[in-house]
Amino acid sequence: MTPDELEAARDRLVPDVVAGGLSVLFCGINPGLMSAATGHHFARPGNRFWPVLHLSGFTPRRLAPAEQDELLTYGLGITNVVARATARADELGDEEFRAGGELLRAKVERLRPRWLAVAGVTAYRTAFGDRAARIGPQERTIGDTRIWALPNPSGLNAHWTAQTMAEEYGRLRAAAEADADPV
Repeated sequence: MTPDELEAARDRLVPDVVAGGLSVLFCGINPGLMSAATGHHFARPGNRFWPVLHLSGFTPRRLAPAEQDELLTYGLGITNVVARATARADELGDEEFRAGGELLRAKVERLRPRWLAVAGVTAYRTAFGDRAARIGPQERTIGDTRIWALPNPSGLNAHWTAQTMAEEYGRLRAAAEADADPV
């Protein structure tokens, strides 16, 4: 993809991959230009979302971004805090994150996933006004939906390796499976 093709994707929207009653609704910060250009979430080759999803046991094999709709068969979906595409998340302001948080709350109230997993704790903090949030399960809920803040899978997030990210995603998977099992 050429730089001009990527730039032409700026501000485009990438459709959500959602359904009612999902086990986990993953939530990115916002689409990057590669995602907007292809129409597929987490499409940049250096993004670790798809490998980590598989390494953590959410999917039986590593899916390609173009196979994102297959997530629904596993009770998983994808949305974003902010819908518009940018080259970098730091192009978004706090007000846009707060507005995105309100839209996300409404979406979660309508779809009622068991877990909302926000992939980016800083985005979660801003969107939900929770400056003390840390990676892991949150005390806040949206209706009956529990929230988990996950590390951002961007290749720019050097604090987390694919393996340490997979361990955190795996903790969420175990919690989601425990919620699904009748007692």
